[in-house]
Amino acid sequence: MSLLRCLLPLIVVFLACPALPASELPAVSSKAPVPVHHFPDTLHAVVWRNWGLVPVEILSDVLEATPEQITALAASMGLPDNVDVPRQMATRGYITLVRRNWHLLPYEQLLKLLQIDEKEFAHRLREDDFLLIKLGNLKPNCPKVVYHSPAPAAQARAAEIKSLVETKFGKQLSLPPEPRFAFIQELSQVDPTLTAPAIVQNDDEHPRFIYSYFAMFGDPLSDPSLDPFPAGLLARLQQRGVNGVWLHVVLRDLSPPSKQFPEFGEGHQERLKNLAQLVQRAKKYNIDVYLYMNEPRAMPESFFEHRPNLKGVPDPSSPVPYFAMCTSSPEVRAWVSDSLAYVFDRVPGLGGVFTITASENLTNCSSKFTHDKCPRCQNRDASDILVEINTAIAQGVHRSAPEAKVIAWDWGWARHGDASDTVAKLPEDIWLMSVSEWKLPIERGGVKATIGEYSISAVGPGPRALKHWQVAQSKGLPTLAKVQFNVTWEMAAVPYVPVMNLIAQHNANLASAKLDGQMLSWSLGGYPSPNLELAKYFAEDSELTVDQALDKLAQSTYGEASAANAKAAWKHFSEGYAEYPYAGMYTGPQHIGPANLLYAEPTGYSPGMVCFPYDNLKRWSAPFPPEVYASQFQKIADGFAEGLTYLEAAAKSVPADKKQFAEDDLSVAKASHLHFQTVPQQVRFILARDRLAAAQGLEEKAAARQEIQETLAQEMKTAMGLYPVVANDSRIGYEASNHYFYVPHDLIEKVINCDYLQRHFAK
Repeated sequence: MSLLRCLLPLIVVFLACPALPASELPAVSSKAPVPVHHFPDTLHAVVWRNWGLVPVEILSDVLEATPEQITALAASMGLPDNVDVPRQMATRGYITLVRRNWHLLPYEQLLKLLQIDEKEFAHRLREDDFLLIKLGNLKPNCPKVVYHSPAPAAQARAAEIKSLVETKFGKQLSLPPEPRFAFIQELSQVDPTLTAPAIVQNDDEHPRFIYSYFAMFGDPLSDPSLDPFPAGLLARLQQRGVNGVWLHVVLRDLSPPSKQFPEFGEGHQERLKNLAQLVQRAKKYNIDVYLYMNEPRAMPESFFEHRPNLKGVPDPSSPVPYFAMCTSSPEVRAWVSDSLAYVFDRVPGLGGVFTITASENLTNCSSKFTHDKCPRCQNRDASDILVEINTAIAQGVHRSAPEAKVIAWDWGWARHGDASDTVAKLPEDIWLMSVSEWKLPIERGGVKATIGEYSISAVGPGPRALKHWQVAQSKGLPTLAKVQFNVTWEMAAVPYVPVMNLIAQHNANLASAKLDGQMLSWSLGGYPSPNLELAKYFAEDSELTVDQALDKLAQSTYGEASAANAKAAWKHFSEGYAEYPYAGMYTGPQHIGPANLLYAEPTGYSPGMVCFPYDNLKRWSAPFPPEVYASQFQKIADGFAEGLTYLEAAAKSVPADKKQFAEDDLSVAKASHLHFQTVPQQVRFILARDRLAAAQGLEEKAAARQEIQETLAQEMKTAMGLYPVVANDSRIGYEASNHYFYVPHDLIEKVINCDYLQRHFAK
C-alpha cells in the first residue's frame, strides 16, 4: 500500500474517482523539464532512454524520422544495434517508459510512444497505484522533439559519449544481458526440483497471505494474459509456506449493474470468470485467494444528482467535486453487502477479504474524519461508522460463504494511533489485523523517531499493534500481523533484502504474541524468497529460537559446508540494516539507486513518490540532518560490504544443487549494497555543490570542488559496479507497482552524467 501521509490529500483524488474524460489529463505546467546537459540535446536523450525498450519503428514515428536515422543516431552514442525489445515492456513496463520520458516528451508524443489514447492514459495516471503522484503531480512543459540532422557540435559530443562508454564498459557491452522480465517466465514454470512442502494441507485457521511479485495493480482480472499468479509462482510460494494470495479489486467492477446503479458492472462477468479460474488453480497448491476491499469508492457529484440521500462528505482535497457514498445510508450498505454476496456466490472457494476503511480512499464519511460535514453522520461516533461498514462487508461475504474470512485492517482508524474503542466494537465474525511495527519508537544516529509502517529495520511488534491485538483477543476475535518480510519502501529495488536475523527475530516476537496469521506483504514484496521460509518455520514451530531458525535456513539454502559463512553474512547485513534512518522512504534515492542522476544546479523539483528523487535533500532526510542521514546509510553499506565477504565465501563452497540459488542470492546482496552505498555519496555531492555555490573564498571553493570530484568518481564506480549485476539479473531494479525503476543502460547514462559533471566542475 502506497501510504503517503504527507501526500495523502493528493493521493485520494486519483485512486477514488472513476475514469477521467479524455480532456482531463493533468494540465501541463509552466515549469521547464530537468536538464539533460550530458547529452548533445533532447533528441539524443530520447533515443538513448528508449533504445531497446521501444521498437525503433515506433520511436522513429514519434520523432518523425526514419528507422535508419534513429539507428544511426543511437550508434553515434555507442548504443548496440539489433536489440530485442521485451514484448512485455508495453504492458508490464509502461510505467518505466512514462518515467523516463516524463521530462522529455509532451503528451502528444508520449501517447504515441505508449500507443494509447488520452482517456486510457488519464485512467492509468489515476488508477495505477497513484501514478500521477509518483510523477510529482506535475507534467513538465516539454517542447516537441523532432528529428533533425545533428549539428557538428552534437556529433562531436555523441562521439565523446561513445568513446567514454567503450572505455568504461568495454567488453561488457558485447555480452547480451538477461532480457528484462525474464524472471516472469522463470517464475511461471513449475520447478521440477521443488520438493513437497512441509505443510501439505492448507492451514485454514492460520492464513499467511501475500501479493504477487509481478501483478498489475490497477485491474488484474481484466486481462487473463497478464496472469498475476501463474502455476510456477504458486508452487514456489507454497514451498515457502504461503497459503494465501490477494488481489486489488474495485467492487463496482465485480458486481452486476442494478436498478439502483445501472452504471456499475461493465465487464464484471469476464472478471469473475478470471477470478474463478484463479481460485481453482490456486486450490491445487492449497492456496486461498483474498480480495482487497476499500469500499465503497467515492463518486463524482453527477452520480448523486438523482441520489441526494446517498451523498456523503466531499473529498477535502479533490480539485473537482467528489463525494463519499454515505454508508450511514442503508441503501449504500445494502449495495455493498449484496455485491459481495453476489461475488462470493459466483466464485465459490474464495478465501475471504481484507478491508481498509479509513484514510487511504474516501470510502465513508469518517474515513478521513470529516463526518461532521454529513447530515446523516455528523452526530455519530467515527468508530461506529467504521464498524458499521466492516459489518456490512462481513454480512455480504458470509451470506454466500460462511467460512470465508473477513479481515478488518485497522489502518487509519484513529488520528493518533489508538483505535481500541473501534476494535472493541467489532462483531465476532471479523478478524483484526494490525501493522506489526507501527508506533515502535527508535533512535538512530542520535535522532529519535517513531515507525509508521513498511519497516524491516525496526523489529516489531510495536505498542499500537500489541494493544489492538489484546483488545481483539479479549473479545475472542482472531488476530493477524501485517508485515513486510521481503522488501519495504525502505528499499524496494531488489526482490528481498537478505537481513535474516531481523526477519527471524520479528517472527519470534510475533510467535510470542499468539496471533492467528500474517499478511506478508502489500503490493511490494511478493517474491518467493528465503525470508518467507523463516516465517514458515515459526508457523510450524512457535517454540523455535532465532538461532535455530537461522541454522535451519542456512542448511536449507547453502548446505552444511557453507552454513556458517551464510549466517555470518546475514548477521552483518542485519546489523547494518538496523541503522536505517527511517526517513524519506518515498522521496529518497534508495530505490533508483546509482541510476539517480545528479545536477550541476538545484532542479527546484520536489520528489514524486518513489519515482523522481531529484536532488531535494531536505525531503530525503527529514527528520534527520543530511549529514546524519548520510552517515546512517554509510553504516548500512558498510555492514553489507562486510557481509558480502562471507556470502562470497559461502557461495564458493555450496553443493551443486544449491549453486544457482547462491548465485542469485549473491546478486541480491551485491545490488543491495550498491543501492545503500550510493545514498551517502549523492548526499555528499549535493552538500558540496551547494557549498560551492555559496562559497566566497578561493580555499573554500577549492575544498568544495575537490569533494565534488571525489564523490562523482565514487558514484561512477558504484554505477559501473552495479551494471553487470543488473545486466545478468532481470529482477534487480523491478517492483510490481513501479515496474523497472531503471534498466542497465540507465547506469551507463549515470556514468555519462558523472563524467559531464566532472568536466563542468573542473572549470
